[in-house]
Amino acid sequence: MTKKSPAASLILFDADGRARKSAAHALRVQLPDGRSLTVDLSQAADGVVALLAEHTDTRQQAGLLVRPDNHDAVSVAVTATPLVTTTGTPATPPDVELDIQYGDGVRKRAGMPSAKQIGKWVRSALFADAALTIRFVDEEEGRTLNGTYRGKDYATNVLTFAYAEHADDPVTGDIVLCCPVVEAEAREQKKPLDAHYAHLIVHGVLHAQGYEHEDDGEAEEMEAIETETLQALGYADPYLPVREDR
Repeated sequence: MTKKSPAASLILFDADGRARKSAAHALRVQLPDGRSLTVDLSQAADGVVALLAEHTDTRQQAGLLVRPDNHDAVSVAVTATPLVTTTGTPATPPDVELDIQYGDGVRKRAGMPSAKQIGKWVRSALFADAALTIRFVDEEEGRTLNGTYRGKDYATNVLTFAYAEHADDPVTGDIVLCCPVVEAEAREQKKPLDAHYAHLIVHGVLHAQGYEHEDDGEAEEMEAIETETLQALGYADPYLPVREDR
């Protein structure tokens, strides 16, 4: 029969320095914001004390920052870092209120993405909780919207109307895709229609969060995020040159 190691003595001190002693195998210090530090004393008989950082929020990764204070003392801080994917978006997707709308006669067009696909593409590009509307329109409505709000008398592939005025405002926006234009571009660029829809929705979601491409630096950043996001979804780099059929 294996003899159990005796429990280590745990001595707690209050603010006045009064001590209270007990036997324990572990001690957890729970911080108000969900971070915690567990002191594992199960190997204390061998002179080993283990520290474990945890966080009650599954979207946060707890860590330990250790700083030597002296040759026989250290300070330990429990850190919290959002869990992210390789594309920089949270590993646990943010919440999104998603409204999918269809203009006259577009819902039955060939190649229209499903609600499940649209939701997946939207979430893949979100960095924060959001309320978004995705609307699919015909060329007439697309031209009207582009003329009314952008002053351009033609239908374009995607229009994004972002309503957050400040960095701390909730992400809200309308993303409008003109189906005939998207379909024509997919044919011209020799890419699958769903891949082009995925790219334009990701592009629109980034715009709704404040990303722009007015100058070269902004454009490079936005295109890099789009490329990484699309590749994580299983699509090719949307900015690769069109390959001619051999």
